[in-house]
Amino acid sequence: MQDIELLQEGLALMGVGMGFVFVFLTVLVIVTTLMSKTIGRFFPEPAVPASATDRRAPTPRQDDDLMAVISAAVHRYRRRHRR
Repeated sequence: MQDIELLQEGLALMGVGMGFVFVFLTVLVIVTTLMSKTIGRFFPEPAVPASATDRRAPTPRQDDDLMAVISAAVHRYRRRHRR
């Protein structure tokens, strides 16, 4: 075989391989999407009760405690990691 024939066969093999991978990935995406829709249809997520989504805002006392803890942690970190 000549070099040109080898090059043509190599390019043809590369095209077949890339085509196979493209088709496989396309089928994979389609099947995954269909499975997701099927699962969503037959097993829907349960509705969340309204009381679970109603969260209270933190009280000012909790905010002050949180700020004190964060400030202490930052101060301790800076004291230990001086240059």
